Amino acid sequence: MTVVAALGLAVGCSSSVPGEALPDAGGQTPAAAGSAPTSPAGSAPTSAAGSTTTSATASTKAAPLADLLLTPAEFPPPFDAVVLPAQAVPMAAPDLVGVPRGATVDPADCAPPEQDYGPMGTVMAVGTDNASRSTISVELTRSETSLTKLEAQTEDCTSMKVTANGVTSTVTTVILPPSPINADQTLSLRRTVSTPSSATGGQTMLTLMAQVGDVRIAVTLMTFGATKPSTAPLDEAFTAAVQKVRAGS
Repeated sequence: MTVVAALGLAVGCSSSVPGEALPDAGGQTPAAAGSAPTSPAGSAPTSAAGSTTTSATASTKAAPLADLLLTPAEFPPPFDAVVLPAQAVPMAAPDLVGVPRGATVDPADCAPPEQDYGPMGTVMAVGTDNASRSTISVELTRSETSLTKLEAQTEDCTSMKVTANGVTSTVTTVILPPSPINADQTLSLRRTVSTPSSATGGQTMLTLMAQVGDVRIAVTLMTFGATKPSTAPLDEAFTAAVQKVRAGS
């Protein structure tokens, strides 16, 4: 079990995010009622294959990231959530991209960009659905780098080998149609981590990302093995997280 999943077992209370999610269709992430659909049809112009640029820049530099993060009560059911303490963030955040801290990446150019894991640079909240053994992680980071640059790296790194603690995994990434949610940029990714010796059959991370000003929002649904829970709560959490950052409070 990954660090994110393990930490997600220490949970708090949750309540529903306003808006009823539409049913899944074609494997794409559904949109919460009243929010923009995640289907690319009718979306804002794309700046690259999987990223969307709109005009929604918010003045968020003055607001601490902790104030912009979803609270446990703002997570959609059935995910019970907890805000991670600062010391847990550097362990949990790298798991969301399939590259634990200190791991070796091949090709080396596919290694994730440098990230400030301090409380001024990264904050996280994790919700857990014990019935499906899945988690939803909301991560906010300060980043002056556009999602277009991350997308370009991803296009060159659809498959990479990651070695940590003597175990080598294969991380495969697919760029999905971007969400047209109101943000400066968006990017959607599906990552699969396969480890030959894994008893759970590997893990899959469906990540919806958005950039609002200098704040990057990444909301990830992590599942294990053949488990395929509804993606509606992921879309609800993503919509709520982006709206809260845009509101600046």
